[in-house]
Amino acid sequence: MHTRDGVRLDADVYRPADEGTYPVLLMRQPYGRAIASTVVYAPPQWYASQGYIVVIQDVRGRGTSDGNFDLFRHEVEDGYDAVNWAATLPGSSGAVGMYGFSYQGMTQLYAAQTQPEPLKAIAPAMVGYDLYQDWVYENGAFCLQGNLGWAVQLAAETARRQGDQSAFETLYQAARQLPITHAPTHFYESLQKYAPFYFEWLNHPHNDDYWHGFQPQLGEVDLPMLHIGGWFDPYLRGNLRLYRQMRSQCQAPQFLLIGPWGHLPWGPRVGDRNYGPAANNPVDELQIRWFDHFLKGNDTGLLTNDPLCLFMIGRNTWQSFADLPPAQYQFLALTSNGLASTRDDAGHLTPQSAETLPAQQDILIHDPWRPVPSWGGHASQPAGSRERSHLDDRTDTLTYTTAPLTDPLVIAGEAIVELHCTASTPSYDLCAILSEVQPDGSVYNLCQGYIHLHNTPSTPIRIPLQATCAQLPPGHRLRLSINLANFPAYPMNTGQINPTAHPSLATAQIITLTLHSGQNHRSQLFLPLAPTPAA
Repeated sequence: MHTRDGVRLDADVYRPADEGTYPVLLMRQPYGRAIASTVVYAPPQWYASQGYIVVIQDVRGRGTSDGNFDLFRHEVEDGYDAVNWAATLPGSSGAVGMYGFSYQGMTQLYAAQTQPEPLKAIAPAMVGYDLYQDWVYENGAFCLQGNLGWAVQLAAETARRQGDQSAFETLYQAARQLPITHAPTHFYESLQKYAPFYFEWLNHPHNDDYWHGFQPQLGEVDLPMLHIGGWFDPYLRGNLRLYRQMRSQCQAPQFLLIGPWGHLPWGPRVGDRNYGPAANNPVDELQIRWFDHFLKGNDTGLLTNDPLCLFMIGRNTWQSFADLPPAQYQFLALTSNGLASTRDDAGHLTPQSAETLPAQQDILIHDPWRPVPSWGGHASQPAGSRERSHLDDRTDTLTYTTAPLTDPLVIAGEAIVELHCTASTPSYDLCAILSEVQPDGSVYNLCQGYIHLHNTPSTPIRIPLQATCAQLPPGHRLRLSINLANFPAYPMNTGQINPTAHPSLATAQIITLTLHSGQNHRSQLFLPLAPTPAA
Protein backbone atom coordinates (compact mmCIF):
# COMPACT_ATOMS: atom_id res chain seq x y z
CA MET A 1 0.00 0.00 0.00
CA HIS A 2 0.98 3.67 -0.24
CA THR A 3 0.40 6.17 2.52
CA ARG A 4 -1.14 9.58 1.93
CA ASP A 5 2.35 11.06 1.46
CA GLY A 6 3.35 8.37 -1.04
CA VAL A 7 5.45 6.05 1.14
CA ARG A 8 5.20 2.35 0.22
CA LEU A 9 4.44 -0.01 3.12
CA ASP A 10 4.84 -3.76 2.59
CA ALA A 11 2.65 -6.47 4.06
CA ASP A 12 2.13 -10.21 3.91
CA VAL A 13 -1.49 -11.24 3.37
CA TYR A 14 -2.75 -14.63 4.50
CA ARG A 15 -6.11 -15.93 3.29
CA PRO A 16 -8.47 -18.77 4.19
CA ALA A 17 -8.24 -21.79 1.90
CA ASP A 18 -11.85 -21.42 0.75
CA GLU A 19 -13.07 -18.65 -1.51
CA GLY A 20 -15.43 -16.20 0.12
CA THR A 21 -15.76 -12.90 1.91
CA TYR A 22 -13.95 -12.50 5.24
CA PRO A 23 -13.13 -9.85 7.83
CA VAL A 24 -9.54 -8.63 8.06
CA LEU A 25 -7.17 -8.87 11.04
CA LEU A 26 -4.37 -6.31 10.81
CA MET A 27 -1.08 -6.23 12.71
CA ARG A 28 1.35 -3.35 12.20
CA GLN A 29 4.85 -4.05 13.58
CA PRO A 30 8.52 -2.93 13.39
CA TYR A 31 10.42 -6.23 13.67
CA GLY A 32 10.14 -7.78 10.22
CA ARG A 33 6.70 -9.00 9.23
CA ALA A 34 7.68 -12.67 8.87
CA ILE A 35 7.99 -12.90 12.67
CA ALA A 36 4.36 -11.75 13.04
CA SER A 37 4.65 -11.67 16.85
CA THR A 38 4.79 -15.46 16.95
CA VAL A 39 6.84 -15.09 20.14
CA VAL A 40 3.42 -14.95 21.85
CA TYR A 41 0.71 -15.55 19.21
CA ALA A 42 -0.16 -18.41 16.90
CA PRO A 43 1.17 -17.92 13.34
CA PRO A 44 -1.00 -15.82 11.01
CA GLN A 45 -1.75 -18.96 8.99
CA TRP A 46 -3.70 -20.26 12.01
CA TYR A 47 -5.73 -17.07 12.24
CA ALA A 48 -6.45 -17.30 8.51
CA SER A 49 -7.69 -20.86 9.00
CA GLN A 50 -10.28 -19.48 11.45
CA GLY A 51 -11.90 -17.49 8.64
CA TYR A 52 -9.94 -14.23 8.46
CA ILE A 53 -7.80 -12.38 5.96
CA VAL A 54 -4.68 -11.64 8.03
CA VAL A 55 -2.42 -8.72 7.17
CA ILE A 56 1.01 -8.35 8.80
CA GLN A 57 2.50 -5.00 7.82
CA ASP A 58 5.98 -3.52 8.28
CA VAL A 59 5.59 -0.01 9.65
CA ARG A 60 7.34 2.88 7.92
CA GLY A 61 11.10 2.44 7.75
CA ARG A 62 11.12 -1.13 9.07
CA GLY A 63 11.33 -4.53 7.41
CA THR A 64 11.13 -3.82 3.67
CA SER A 65 8.79 -0.83 3.92
CA ASP A 66 10.05 2.47 2.55
CA GLY A 67 10.44 5.69 4.50
CA ASN A 68 12.33 6.64 7.64
CA PHE A 69 11.48 5.07 10.99
CA ASP A 70 10.77 7.76 13.58
CA LEU A 71 9.53 6.10 16.73
CA PHE A 72 5.69 6.25 16.90
CA ARG A 73 5.51 9.59 15.06
CA HIS A 74 3.87 8.30 11.85
CA GLU A 75 1.64 5.64 13.37
CA VAL A 76 -1.51 7.76 13.66
CA GLU A 77 -1.74 8.71 9.97
CA ASP A 78 -0.20 5.47 8.68
CA GLY A 79 -2.50 3.42 10.89
CA TYR A 80 -5.57 5.20 9.53
CA ASP A 81 -4.40 4.64 5.95
CA ALA A 82 -3.59 0.98 6.63
CA VAL A 83 -7.00 0.21 8.15
CA ASN A 84 -8.82 1.75 5.21
CA TRP A 85 -6.54 -0.02 2.71
CA ALA A 86 -7.03 -3.39 4.42
CA ALA A 87 -10.80 -2.96 4.30
CA THR A 88 -10.66 -2.81 0.49
CA LEU A 89 -8.55 -5.93 -0.09
CA PRO A 90 -10.11 -8.49 -2.48
CA GLY A 91 -12.40 -10.79 -0.50
CA SER A 92 -12.66 -8.38 2.44
CA SER A 93 -16.02 -7.92 4.12
CA GLY A 94 -15.00 -4.35 4.94
CA ALA A 95 -14.72 -5.03 8.68
CA VAL A 96 -11.24 -4.73 10.22
CA GLY A 97 -9.88 -5.74 13.61
CA MET A 98 -6.37 -5.24 14.94
CA TYR A 99 -4.26 -7.35 17.27
CA GLY A 100 -0.71 -7.38 18.60
CA PHE A 101 1.31 -6.70 21.75
CA SER A 102 3.86 -4.09 22.85
CA TYR A 103 4.67 -1.81 19.85
CA GLN A 104 1.98 -3.68 17.91
CA GLY A 105 -0.45 -2.82 20.69
CA MET A 106 0.44 0.85 20.49
CA THR A 107 -0.11 0.93 16.71
CA GLN A 108 -3.67 -0.18 17.43
CA LEU A 109 -4.24 2.74 19.78
CA TYR A 110 -2.77 5.26 17.34
CA ALA A 111 -5.01 3.92 14.55
CA ALA A 112 -8.06 3.92 16.85
CA GLN A 113 -7.39 7.58 17.68
CA THR A 114 -8.44 8.54 14.14
CA GLN A 115 -11.63 6.44 14.30
CA PRO A 116 -11.47 4.89 10.80
CA GLU A 117 -14.94 3.59 9.92
CA PRO A 118 -13.86 0.00 9.05
CA LEU A 119 -12.14 -0.55 12.43
CA LYS A 120 -14.66 -2.48 14.54
CA ALA A 121 -12.61 -3.98 17.41
CA ILE A 122 -9.05 -4.19 18.70
CA ALA A 123 -7.06 -6.35 21.13
CA PRO A 124 -4.17 -4.27 22.54
CA ALA A 125 -1.82 -6.39 24.67
CA MET A 126 0.93 -5.20 27.02
CA VAL A 127 0.89 -1.54 26.01
CA GLY A 128 2.75 1.35 27.64
CA TYR A 129 -0.24 3.64 27.16
CA ASP A 130 1.44 6.69 28.73
CA LEU A 131 4.93 6.45 27.23
CA TYR A 132 6.57 8.33 30.10
CA GLN A 133 4.85 6.73 33.10
CA ASP A 134 4.11 3.28 31.72
CA TRP A 135 7.08 2.53 29.48
CA VAL A 136 10.25 4.63 29.84
CA TYR A 137 10.18 5.78 33.48
CA GLU A 138 8.74 4.27 36.63
CA ASN A 139 8.10 6.80 39.38
CA GLY A 140 10.87 8.99 37.98
CA ALA A 141 13.40 6.15 37.55
CA PHE A 142 14.64 5.31 34.07
CA CYS A 143 13.85 1.69 33.12
CA LEU A 144 17.41 1.03 32.02
CA GLN A 145 17.55 -2.64 31.08
CA GLY A 146 14.32 -2.66 29.08
CA ASN A 147 14.89 0.67 27.35
CA LEU A 148 18.53 0.06 26.46
CA GLY A 149 17.94 -3.48 25.20
CA TRP A 150 15.06 -2.35 22.98
CA ALA A 151 16.97 0.67 21.64
CA VAL A 152 19.96 -1.52 20.74
CA GLN A 153 17.69 -3.99 18.93
CA LEU A 154 16.00 -1.27 16.87
CA ALA A 155 19.31 0.49 16.19
CA ALA A 156 20.95 -2.72 14.95
CA GLU A 157 18.09 -3.36 12.52
CA THR A 158 18.27 0.21 11.21
CA ALA A 159 22.04 -0.14 10.70
CA ARG A 160 21.46 -3.39 8.82
CA ARG A 161 18.83 -1.76 6.58
CA GLN A 162 21.26 1.04 5.74
CA GLY A 163 24.13 -1.33 4.99
CA ASP A 164 26.31 -0.24 7.91
CA GLN A 165 27.78 -3.65 8.71
CA SER A 166 30.30 -2.33 11.22
CA ALA A 167 27.64 -0.58 13.31
CA PHE A 168 25.37 -3.61 13.04
CA GLU A 169 28.08 -5.91 14.41
CA THR A 170 28.89 -3.48 17.23
CA LEU A 171 25.25 -3.20 18.26
CA TYR A 172 24.56 -6.91 17.83
CA GLN A 173 27.47 -7.83 20.11
CA ALA A 174 26.42 -5.19 22.66
CA ALA A 175 22.95 -6.70 22.80
CA ARG A 176 24.53 -9.94 24.05
CA GLN A 177 26.28 -8.24 26.98
CA LEU A 178 23.83 -5.78 28.48
CA PRO A 179 24.10 -3.74 30.64
CA ILE A 180 26.94 -1.93 28.92
CA THR A 181 29.32 -0.54 31.52
CA HIS A 182 32.54 -0.11 29.53
CA ALA A 183 31.30 0.19 25.96
CA PRO A 184 33.65 1.49 23.27
CA THR A 185 33.02 5.00 22.00
CA HIS A 186 31.77 3.73 18.65
CA PHE A 187 28.96 1.86 20.41
CA TYR A 188 27.41 5.09 21.68
CA GLU A 189 28.05 6.75 18.33
CA SER A 190 26.18 3.92 16.57
CA LEU A 191 23.35 4.01 19.11
CA GLN A 192 23.04 7.79 18.76
CA LYS A 193 22.98 7.54 14.96
CA TYR A 194 20.46 4.72 14.64
CA ALA A 195 18.34 5.08 17.79
CA PRO A 196 18.38 8.80 18.62
CA PHE A 197 15.13 8.43 20.56
CA TYR A 198 17.03 6.70 23.39
CA PHE A 199 19.03 9.85 24.09
CA GLU A 200 15.90 11.98 23.76
CA TRP A 201 14.37 9.81 26.49
CA LEU A 202 17.40 10.36 28.72
CA ASN A 203 17.24 14.11 28.13
CA HIS A 204 13.59 14.30 29.23
CA PRO A 205 13.57 12.84 32.76
CA HIS A 206 10.36 14.70 33.65
CA ASN A 207 6.85 14.35 32.25
CA ASP A 208 7.01 17.38 29.96
CA ASP A 209 5.52 18.31 26.58
CA TYR A 210 7.91 15.97 24.79
CA TRP A 211 6.07 12.99 26.26
CA HIS A 212 2.60 14.43 25.81
CA GLY A 213 3.10 14.32 22.04
CA PHE A 214 3.26 10.52 22.16
CA GLN A 215 0.04 10.03 24.12
CA PRO A 216 -2.71 8.35 22.04
CA GLN A 217 -5.70 10.68 22.06
CA LEU A 218 -8.60 8.36 22.81
CA GLY A 219 -11.01 10.72 24.55
CA GLU A 220 -13.59 10.44 21.75
CA VAL A 221 -13.03 6.73 21.00
CA ASP A 222 -15.76 4.19 21.78
CA LEU A 223 -14.50 0.85 20.49
CA PRO A 224 -14.62 -2.75 21.78
CA MET A 225 -11.22 -3.56 23.26
CA LEU A 226 -9.82 -6.84 24.54
CA HIS A 227 -7.04 -5.80 26.94
CA ILE A 228 -4.30 -8.36 27.68
CA GLY A 229 -1.60 -8.04 30.33
CA GLY A 230 0.79 -9.95 32.56
CA TRP A 231 1.53 -9.64 36.27
CA PHE A 232 5.27 -9.54 35.49
CA ASP A 233 5.06 -7.40 32.36
CA PRO A 234 6.79 -4.01 32.56
CA TYR A 235 3.86 -2.28 30.84
CA LEU A 236 1.08 -3.55 33.12
CA ARG A 237 0.67 -0.01 34.45
CA GLY A 238 -0.27 1.05 30.91
CA ASN A 239 -2.71 -1.82 30.45
CA LEU A 240 -4.55 -0.92 33.64
CA ARG A 241 -4.49 2.82 32.87
CA LEU A 242 -5.97 2.19 29.41
CA TYR A 243 -8.58 -0.26 30.68
CA ARG A 244 -9.77 2.08 33.41
CA GLN A 245 -10.10 5.00 31.00
CA MET A 246 -11.93 2.97 28.36
CA ARG A 247 -14.19 1.34 30.94
CA SER A 248 -15.19 4.77 32.24
CA GLN A 249 -15.89 6.40 28.86
CA CYS A 250 -17.01 3.64 26.46
CA GLN A 251 -20.39 2.12 25.79
CA ALA A 252 -18.60 -0.62 23.82
CA PRO A 253 -17.51 -3.69 25.84
CA GLN A 254 -14.08 -3.71 27.47
CA PHE A 255 -12.57 -7.04 28.53
CA LEU A 256 -9.36 -7.47 30.55
CA LEU A 257 -7.28 -10.63 30.87
CA ILE A 258 -4.11 -10.68 33.02
CA GLY A 259 -1.98 -13.82 33.12
CA PRO A 260 1.02 -14.73 35.30
CA TRP A 261 3.39 -13.81 32.46
CA GLY A 262 6.28 -11.51 31.72
CA HIS A 263 6.49 -9.66 28.42
CA LEU A 264 7.20 -12.93 26.65
CA PRO A 265 6.60 -15.81 26.34
CA TRP A 266 3.10 -16.44 27.70
CA GLY A 267 3.10 -19.85 29.33
CA PRO A 268 3.02 -21.68 32.67
CA ARG A 269 6.75 -21.40 33.48
CA VAL A 270 7.64 -17.86 34.53
CA GLY A 271 10.85 -17.19 36.39
CA ASP A 272 11.44 -20.03 38.84
CA ARG A 273 7.80 -21.07 39.18
CA ASN A 274 5.43 -23.29 37.24
CA TYR A 275 1.85 -22.09 37.45
CA GLY A 276 0.41 -25.27 36.00
CA PRO A 277 -1.68 -26.09 32.94
CA ALA A 278 -4.20 -23.32 33.58
CA ALA A 279 -1.47 -20.79 32.76
CA ASN A 280 -1.10 -22.04 29.19
CA ASN A 281 -1.69 -19.24 26.71
CA PRO A 282 -5.46 -18.86 26.07
CA VAL A 283 -5.15 -15.65 24.05
CA ASP A 284 -5.35 -16.99 20.47
CA GLU A 285 -8.67 -18.77 21.03
CA LEU A 286 -9.99 -15.85 23.09
CA GLN A 287 -9.17 -13.39 20.32
CA ILE A 288 -11.03 -15.51 17.78
CA ARG A 289 -14.10 -15.43 20.02
CA TRP A 290 -13.68 -11.67 20.37
CA PHE A 291 -13.34 -10.96 16.67
CA ASP A 292 -16.00 -13.51 15.69
CA HIS A 293 -18.43 -11.51 17.80
CA PHE A 294 -17.53 -8.01 16.61
CA LEU A 295 -16.38 -8.67 13.03
CA LYS A 296 -18.66 -11.57 12.04
CA GLY A 297 -21.68 -10.91 14.23
CA ASN A 298 -21.55 -14.40 15.77
CA ASP A 299 -22.83 -14.84 19.30
CA THR A 300 -19.87 -16.59 20.92
CA GLY A 301 -21.27 -16.19 24.43
CA LEU A 302 -18.36 -13.96 25.34
CA LEU A 303 -20.45 -11.04 26.51
CA THR A 304 -22.25 -13.22 29.06
CA ASN A 305 -18.96 -13.56 30.98
CA ASP A 306 -17.63 -11.13 33.56
CA PRO A 307 -15.36 -8.62 31.80
CA LEU A 308 -12.32 -9.32 33.98
CA CYS A 309 -10.39 -12.56 34.01
CA LEU A 310 -7.38 -12.55 36.34
CA PHE A 311 -4.92 -15.36 37.01
CA MET A 312 -4.60 -15.90 40.77
CA ILE A 313 -1.03 -16.86 41.62
CA GLY A 314 -0.77 -19.55 44.28
CA ARG A 315 -4.26 -20.81 43.61
CA ASN A 316 -3.11 -21.12 39.96
CA THR A 317 -6.56 -20.67 38.48
CA TRP A 318 -8.40 -17.96 36.54
CA GLN A 319 -10.85 -15.88 38.55
CA SER A 320 -13.62 -13.76 37.00
CA PHE A 321 -14.69 -10.36 38.31
CA ALA A 322 -17.35 -7.87 37.31
CA ASP A 323 -14.84 -5.06 37.82
CA LEU A 324 -11.40 -4.48 39.27
CA PRO A 325 -11.71 -5.48 42.93
CA PRO A 326 -12.03 -2.35 45.08
CA ALA A 327 -9.07 -1.97 47.39
CA GLN A 328 -9.81 -3.10 50.93
CA TYR A 329 -6.54 -2.18 52.56
CA GLN A 330 -5.01 -3.79 55.61
CA PHE A 331 -2.31 -1.71 57.27
CA LEU A 332 0.80 -3.56 58.41
CA ALA A 333 3.36 -1.57 60.41
CA LEU A 334 7.09 -2.06 59.98
CA THR A 335 8.79 -2.93 63.27
CA SER A 336 12.35 -3.96 64.08
CA ASN A 337 14.98 -4.23 66.79
CA GLY A 338 17.35 -2.31 64.50
CA LEU A 339 18.81 -5.41 62.86
CA ALA A 340 16.44 -5.76 59.88
CA SER A 341 19.43 -5.39 57.55
CA THR A 342 21.47 -8.18 59.14
CA ARG A 343 18.89 -10.79 60.17
CA ASP A 344 15.82 -11.90 58.21
CA ASP A 345 13.98 -12.54 61.50
CA ALA A 346 14.59 -9.10 63.03
CA GLY A 347 12.05 -7.06 61.07
CA HIS A 348 8.31 -7.67 61.31
CA LEU A 349 5.07 -6.71 59.57
CA THR A 350 2.43 -6.36 62.24
CA PRO A 351 -1.25 -5.32 62.13
CA GLN A 352 -0.67 -3.08 65.15
CA SER A 353 -1.17 0.65 64.69
CA ALA A 354 2.18 2.31 64.05
CA GLU A 355 1.38 5.08 66.57
CA THR A 356 1.21 2.55 69.41
CA LEU A 357 4.71 1.20 68.70
CA PRO A 358 7.90 2.63 70.19
CA ALA A 359 10.12 4.78 67.98
CA GLN A 360 12.54 2.59 66.05
CA GLN A 361 14.99 2.93 63.22
CA ASP A 362 16.89 0.75 60.77
CA ILE A 363 20.06 1.75 58.92
CA LEU A 364 20.63 0.71 55.31
CA ILE A 365 23.92 1.30 53.47
CA HIS A 366 24.35 1.15 49.70
CA ASP A 367 27.83 0.28 48.41
CA PRO A 368 28.20 1.36 44.74
CA TRP A 369 30.78 -1.40 44.22
CA ARG A 370 28.15 -4.07 44.88
CA PRO A 371 24.63 -2.76 44.16
CA VAL A 372 21.70 -5.07 44.84
CA PRO A 373 21.20 -6.92 41.55
CA SER A 374 17.95 -7.21 39.63
CA TRP A 375 16.34 -10.60 40.12
CA GLY A 376 12.99 -11.30 38.51
CA GLY A 377 10.06 -8.95 38.93
CA HIS A 378 8.58 -6.94 36.07
CA ALA A 379 11.50 -4.70 35.06
CA SER A 380 14.41 -7.10 34.56
CA GLN A 381 15.29 -9.96 32.27
CA PRO A 382 14.39 -12.70 32.83
CA ALA A 383 11.18 -11.50 34.46
CA GLY A 384 8.92 -13.38 36.83
CA SER A 385 8.92 -14.79 40.32
CA ARG A 386 12.35 -16.03 41.38
CA GLU A 387 13.70 -17.58 44.56
CA ARG A 388 15.36 -14.59 46.26
CA SER A 389 16.33 -15.66 49.78
CA HIS A 390 20.00 -15.02 48.90
CA LEU A 391 19.14 -11.36 48.25
CA ASP A 392 17.17 -11.02 51.47
CA ASP A 393 20.23 -12.31 53.32
CA ARG A 394 22.32 -9.38 52.09
CA THR A 395 23.10 -6.64 54.62
CA ASP A 396 22.04 -3.95 52.13
CA THR A 397 18.46 -5.26 52.20
CA LEU A 398 15.92 -4.59 54.95
CA THR A 399 13.35 -7.34 55.47
CA TYR A 400 10.06 -7.22 57.37
CA THR A 401 8.03 -10.44 57.64
CA THR A 402 4.63 -11.40 59.00
CA ALA A 403 3.95 -14.26 61.39
CA PRO A 404 2.86 -17.50 59.67
CA LEU A 405 -0.64 -17.10 58.27
CA THR A 406 -3.45 -18.91 60.05
CA ASP A 407 -5.92 -18.45 57.18
CA PRO A 408 -5.60 -18.05 53.41
CA LEU A 409 -4.63 -14.51 52.39
CA VAL A 410 -5.76 -13.10 49.03
CA ILE A 411 -3.97 -10.02 47.68
CA ALA A 412 -5.64 -8.32 44.71
CA GLY A 413 -4.60 -4.92 43.41
CA GLU A 414 -1.79 -2.45 43.93
CA ALA A 415 -0.04 -2.50 47.30
CA ILE A 416 1.55 0.71 48.55
CA VAL A 417 4.55 1.10 50.84
CA GLU A 418 4.77 4.24 52.97
CA LEU A 419 8.17 5.01 54.49
CA HIS A 420 9.65 7.74 56.65
CA CYS A 421 13.36 7.96 55.95
CA THR A 422 16.32 10.27 55.52
CA ALA A 423 19.39 9.77 53.36
CA SER A 424 22.98 11.00 53.41
CA THR A 425 22.95 12.14 49.77
CA PRO A 426 20.90 14.66 47.76
CA SER A 427 19.43 11.86 45.64
CA TYR A 428 18.64 8.20 46.18
CA ASP A 429 16.36 5.43 44.90
CA LEU A 430 14.16 2.99 46.79
CA CYS A 431 13.03 -0.47 45.76
CA ALA A 432 10.26 -2.31 47.63
CA ILE A 433 9.56 -5.98 46.92
CA LEU A 434 6.64 -7.99 48.29
CA SER A 435 7.32 -11.72 48.53
CA GLU A 436 5.88 -15.00 49.74
CA VAL A 437 7.98 -16.90 52.29
CA GLN A 438 7.32 -20.62 52.22
CA PRO A 439 7.66 -22.89 55.28
CA ASP A 440 11.01 -24.23 54.04
CA GLY A 441 12.44 -20.69 53.99
CA SER A 442 12.38 -20.18 50.23
CA VAL A 443 11.24 -16.73 49.12
CA TYR A 444 9.43 -15.86 45.87
CA ASN A 445 8.68 -12.28 44.82
CA LEU A 446 5.07 -11.36 44.02
CA CYS A 447 5.40 -7.71 42.99
CA GLN A 448 7.69 -4.73 43.36
CA GLY A 449 7.88 -0.97 43.05
CA TYR A 450 10.75 1.44 42.40
CA ILE A 451 11.04 5.19 42.87
CA HIS A 452 13.65 7.90 42.24
CA LEU A 453 13.85 10.49 45.01
CA HIS A 454 15.39 13.74 46.12
CA ASN A 455 16.21 13.87 49.80
CA THR A 456 13.32 15.67 51.50
CA PRO A 457 13.51 15.01 55.26
CA SER A 458 10.27 14.49 57.22
CA THR A 459 8.27 13.81 54.06
CA PRO A 460 6.63 10.37 53.93
CA ILE A 461 7.46 8.47 50.77
CA ARG A 462 4.88 6.35 48.99
CA ILE A 463 6.02 3.58 46.65
CA PRO A 464 3.25 2.05 44.52
CA LEU A 465 3.88 -1.61 43.77
CA GLN A 466 2.99 -3.39 40.54
CA ALA A 467 -0.52 -4.85 40.72
CA THR A 468 -0.86 -8.53 41.52
CA CYS A 469 -3.44 -11.19 42.33
CA ALA A 470 -2.23 -13.97 44.61
CA GLN A 471 -3.39 -16.32 47.34
CA LEU A 472 -1.06 -17.36 50.15
CA PRO A 473 -1.98 -20.52 52.09
CA PRO A 474 -1.85 -20.97 55.88
CA GLY A 475 1.67 -21.48 57.19
CA HIS A 476 3.22 -19.16 54.60
CA ARG A 477 4.39 -15.64 55.44
CA LEU A 478 4.44 -12.30 53.64
CA ARG A 479 7.66 -10.31 53.42
CA LEU A 480 8.53 -6.75 52.45
CA SER A 481 12.13 -6.19 51.32
CA ILE A 482 13.59 -2.72 50.90
CA ASN A 483 16.87 -1.70 49.29
CA LEU A 484 18.55 1.17 47.49
CA ALA A 485 19.26 -0.42 44.11
CA ASN A 486 17.88 -2.85 41.56
CA PHE A 487 20.59 -2.88 38.92
CA PRO A 488 20.53 -3.15 35.90
CA ALA A 489 16.73 -2.98 35.71
CA TYR A 490 17.18 0.64 36.82
CA PRO A 491 20.36 2.77 36.82
CA MET A 492 22.45 2.78 39.95
CA ASN A 493 21.87 6.08 41.74
CA THR A 494 25.24 7.69 42.50
CA GLY A 495 23.76 10.06 45.08
CA GLN A 496 24.08 13.09 42.80
CA ILE A 497 21.20 15.55 42.49
CA ASN A 498 20.86 14.83 38.75
CA PRO A 499 22.01 11.22 38.30
CA THR A 500 22.42 9.78 34.82
CA ALA A 501 21.42 6.41 33.41
CA HIS A 502 25.05 5.63 32.54
CA PRO A 503 27.02 7.01 35.50
CA SER A 504 30.72 6.71 36.12
CA LEU A 505 31.53 4.71 39.23
CA ALA A 506 34.06 7.43 40.05
CA THR A 507 31.17 9.78 40.88
CA ALA A 508 29.25 7.26 42.97
CA GLN A 509 28.77 7.89 46.68
CA ILE A 510 28.04 5.50 49.50
CA ILE A 511 24.42 6.14 50.51
CA THR A 512 23.28 5.75 54.11
CA LEU A 513 19.53 5.57 54.67
CA THR A 514 17.77 5.78 58.02
CA LEU A 515 14.27 4.34 58.07
CA HIS A 516 12.11 5.56 60.95
CA SER A 517 9.07 3.71 62.28
CA GLY A 518 6.75 3.83 65.29
CA GLN A 519 4.98 6.71 67.03
CA ASN A 520 5.03 9.72 64.67
CA HIS A 521 6.54 7.78 61.77
CA ARG A 522 3.95 5.52 60.20
CA SER A 523 6.20 3.36 58.03
CA GLN A 524 3.73 0.76 56.84
CA LEU A 525 2.45 -1.47 54.08
CA PHE A 526 -0.99 -0.85 52.58
CA LEU A 527 -2.02 -4.36 51.55
CA PRO A 528 -5.00 -4.69 49.14
CA LEU A 529 -7.07 -7.67 50.25
CA ALA A 530 -9.90 -9.57 48.56
CA PRO A 531 -12.20 -12.36 49.78
CA THR A 532 -10.96 -15.92 49.36
CA PRO A 533 -12.71 -17.37 46.26
CA ALA A 534 -15.09 -20.23 46.78
CA ALA A 535 -13.58 -23.66 46.21
